Amino acid sequence: MSRLLPAGAAVLMLTLPALLEALGQDFHLVLATRILVYALAATSLNLLLGYGGMVSFGHAVFIGIGGYAVAILASRGLDSAWISWPIALLVTGAVAWLIGSISLRTSGVHFLMITLALAQMFYCVFVSLSSVGGDDGLQMDRRSSFGFADGWPLRTDAGFYYTCLAVLMLALFFMHRLLQARFGMVLIGLRENAVRMGAIGYPTRRYKLLAFVIAGLVCGLAGVLNVELNRLVSPSMMHWTQSGTLIVMVILGGPGRPWAGVVGAALFLGLEELITHYTEHWQLPMGLLLLALLLMRISAWRPAWLPARSAAAGDAP
Repeated sequence: MSRLLPAGAAVLMLTLPALLEALGQDFHLVLATRILVYALAATSLNLLLGYGGMVSFGHAVFIGIGGYAVAILASRGLDSAWISWPIALLVTGAVAWLIGSISLRTSGVHFLMITLALAQMFYCVFVSLSSVGGDDGLQMDRRSSFGFADGWPLRTDAGFYYTCLAVLMLALFFMHRLLQARFGMVLIGLRENAVRMGAIGYPTRRYKLLAFVIAGLVCGLAGVLNVELNRLVSPSMMHWTQSGTLIVMVILGGPGRPWAGVVGAALFLGLEELITHYTEHWQLPMGLLLLALLLMRISAWRPAWLPARSAAAGDAP
């Protein structure tokens, strides 16, 4: 079953555009593409949260940085994906290094609060910048192009879906190889006992910073795909509520599991789409369902910075 389920999911994702077209449900392709984009972002957070034990409450800032970089370049007439996408990743990587260098001087709850504070600073900066649209954000006239005829593959919905699927699959393969390598083993060791890993000679802060930058780069790529999908980027993408959504997705999928981001994004966005079909007050039933699912997940997962409940404490009235 562990092999059949991923294989079945891969076949479904590959045939989904043709299947939706046959059923006359082409508009659902945008939802499927959105799930792929958020799955990529949640997968990047899973590297920090699930494997590194670093609870970042400002991870969505990289979605905004990647999106703004592409949108600003497009507004200046540069719509070549060969140029704008690498520049967006370079900018996102630099911001990830800056935030990580400051945040990783702390750990636990302090790390969570500093990532939140720094992300909100970027949010406030972009809200106040009228040159990039302020609170309304920045629009793109059209998607970027790789230089092929008719802007293929980005400028058709099916082509863009397959582009996002290919990027997600490559990111999952990269994460798998990374976590199977020495770097991944050290990162998991840091999650379990950072003091012991430092005592045996590993540069703990350097490993954590590298993981933070890699996660920021992958999340920035999700931001690039997100702005290409919606042709709009706004400061709301950097807000702490978006970072909270990514954390919920990872916990729903199971932190520290390879498919956590994909499963969590599919569950969260699928439930949101389903409930909005029945009621405009979708937040209440959505919240109750998520609360039930999260309680089941959290009972099996506890961040390293939360103290384990002792037997004496459990017996206390």
